[in-house]
Amino acid sequence: MIPIPFRKHFIPIILSTCLVLPAVLQSCKKKHEMIAEDMFRITQNEIFKKADTEGYIPVFKRVFTKYRSKTANPLAIESFFKKNEYQPLLVINHLNNGDLEALPEYLDKINEHGLDPTMYPSAEIKALVAKLKDKKAIKTIDEAYETVAKLEVLTAGALIKYSNALQYGVINPKKIYSRYFMATRRPDSTTMLATLNRADFKTLLDSIQPKSPQYLALQKAYRDSVTIEGLSREESKRYLLVSLERLRWRNKPFEPKYVIVNIPDFRLDVIEDGKSVLNMKVCVGQGRNMKNQNTLEHFDDTARADKPFPRETPILNSLIHSVEVNPIWNIPRSIATKEIIVEAADDRYYLSNKNIDVFKDGKKIEDPETIDWSQVTPDNLEYEFKQRPGEDNSLGKIKFLFKNRSSVYLHDTPNKEAFRHAMRAVSHGCVRLGDPLGLAQNLFGEGADLDTISKDMVEDKPNPTNIGLPKKTPIYITYVTCWADDNGTIQYRPDVYGLDIVLYAHLQSFLAK
Repeated sequence: MIPIPFRKHFIPIILSTCLVLPAVLQSCKKKHEMIAEDMFRITQNEIFKKADTEGYIPVFKRVFTKYRSKTANPLAIESFFKKNEYQPLLVINHLNNGDLEALPEYLDKINEHGLDPTMYPSAEIKALVAKLKDKKAIKTIDEAYETVAKLEVLTAGALIKYSNALQYGVINPKKIYSRYFMATRRPDSTTMLATLNRADFKTLLDSIQPKSPQYLALQKAYRDSVTIEGLSREESKRYLLVSLERLRWRNKPFEPKYVIVNIPDFRLDVIEDGKSVLNMKVCVGQGRNMKNQNTLEHFDDTARADKPFPRETPILNSLIHSVEVNPIWNIPRSIATKEIIVEAADDRYYLSNKNIDVFKDGKKIEDPETIDWSQVTPDNLEYEFKQRPGEDNSLGKIKFLFKNRSSVYLHDTPNKEAFRHAMRAVSHGCVRLGDPLGLAQNLFGEGADLDTISKDMVEDKPNPTNIGLPKKTPIYITYVTCWADDNGTIQYRPDVYGLDIVLYAHLQSFLAK
């Protein structure tokens, strides 16, 4: 018996609970009935009138566990199902609008992008759709649950895998390349959930087909089995495959004006509104494959590990923010140990002839000729080296600065001979410019800053002049070995850093057979 003092408080609680409980039970009952109503409505199979959520969810979880290891991005897909309380929304919303018939058609055509359609369960999806649409094919409620759950899981996995492949590529370049510092968008849970929540899959699948002129040109060449001049048919195919994958990466310039350097082409372009308004030869860092001894023609899978030569120019994007006219070259320790101390040991006047100052603990040494450089080794090197401005300065008369983790920049050079050669992977990692004043004119435009730059570049000034750009300009240092030129002809360049070989190795399991 309830004590009298508590009765007046306890009775309202009992009444409240009695009122709420039927509402909760009614809500649960309605939720259980919804799957039956929806599935019967779209299939017209009487068996689905017996369906309820409590019976379906355990079957779904078992099916998802079975396919999980083969499902692309299982965490994102699982969060979609959890958020929707495991209701089979993909089947309910898309079985009768043509989407589930359309999806396998797109999956089967992914070989047109050079990718393997057998990696997608299009045949299973087709069979499951046909089974659900046959009013008499499913005989028991357990079979009904199993069929719906399989179609739900396979559809989600295939849709995400396909849309990610076409919109972002199948390889994450940051995971395979050691010196890749380009901002590159990758699919995240938000984008994947948005894909699964789309009301019309067919519209989505049409919209994500790559449409850039370059992609379409290389895709056509791949479909037509074009043999690129200078390559065999098989190597041509491999060039096209790695190039199509690169074009799928979300790392392309989006600004109306930018500077772009293509390492294998040894070329810089200034692009404005999609057109090159200035181009020039450049020299880039020395690479591991400059003699083209390793090619896609004679590919073997041992090339999966990226092992860059120390002087290779990194792939990156940044903003050019200023120039330094008559620059000082702060000689990197790597160059000092391998070149400077060796030359100084052979010629006691090498440092003074090259206008190189020597510092120890931040203090300049007045007579570096008195040092016995033959006794200085990379292990005991305690000096720093700086080359003063002048005609012999390795950076020439101007350098263009942009933030990056590799301490590289664009710069002039006193060594013009290298620009006469086809192979121009000759620098320590920075990019040497064939027409540095031309780039300055383009970036600064006419005015006092350009006048100062032009004047100081022809004078022997002992100190650098720093000038900020009126507007920072994006720069992209890229690696593209194959493209269609303005006439539609497929061009290729030797894989000077061997990066095609690394990418092709990682693409193997994704490629059409």
